[in-house]
Amino acid sequence: MAEQAVKKENDGKVLRPAREWPDRLKASLFVLFLTAFAAAAIVILKNDLVNKKIIETQNAVLDYIGAKGFALEDIVITGRKRTSLAEINAAIGLQRGDNILKVDVRRLKQKLEMLPWVRDVRVSRSLLPNILQIEIEEKKVLAIWQLNERFYPLDTDGYVIEADYRPDKPILLVVGAGAAENILPFLRMVENISPEYLSRIKVANYISKRRWNIILDDIRTGVTIKLPEENVASAWKKLLKLDAAQGILKRKLTFIDLRLEDKVTVKLRKSKIKQEKPEHNI
Repeated sequence: MAEQAVKKENDGKVLRPAREWPDRLKASLFVLFLTAFAAAAIVILKNDLVNKKIIETQNAVLDYIGAKGFALEDIVITGRKRTSLAEINAAIGLQRGDNILKVDVRRLKQKLEMLPWVRDVRVSRSLLPNILQIEIEEKKVLAIWQLNERFYPLDTDGYVIEADYRPDKPILLVVGAGAAENILPFLRMVENISPEYLSRIKVANYISKRRWNIILDDIRTGVTIKLPEENVASAWKKLLKLDAAQGILKRKLTFIDLRLEDKVTVKLRKSKIKQEKPEHNI
């Protein structure tokens, strides 16, 4: 009778004892996690303290050695043409008398390579007579990219050089959105097929981000070559054959249209004496 009284309430429902082992397992895992986390934190803290002590000792030793005659006496810079000394000094942040042993040449190289005209840098220390040597390889300008009436120098890797530039001699003009990213493959194609024609390209206009119009020999009076969107190499070879067989590039033409595979259209330049027929098919 006593057991029945324990198991039943006023409504006659049976009461069952709660299962405690899942909660105990969760609690045990949580305590285990906290213990592991605390142990890891202690290890990391100890390692940080040890590393800090090692760095402090290393700096003290370098300071002591540096005071015995290893002070920076001079910085020799070679290869600099467009990069100013002010930019270099601001990047390296060193001065005569600094401990040459504490100069981080790897970090110094990274900072110098962030300068706009710098392509590559070699930094080395000469402990006797305490000279830091910086050899700079600067970027070379491949072309000027015109976009929305603004002009940007492009390096030989096709990247924009974030610096002011005024060419001191005629240079390739690349025009249009997407031209900077696509000019190198086109120039390589021309160089592989006809390297002697590469220097004759004065303007490369990227039309609607799809195809090229090329001006040869002279920006104002040169002939414009209209190339197709696809099979550009085949169209260029066709131009070379026409030039070899008929001297088409020696004629006074305004443009040569190679966009159609089975037809070549040319337009004669207007004569001062008489006006010739504007277009001919070859």
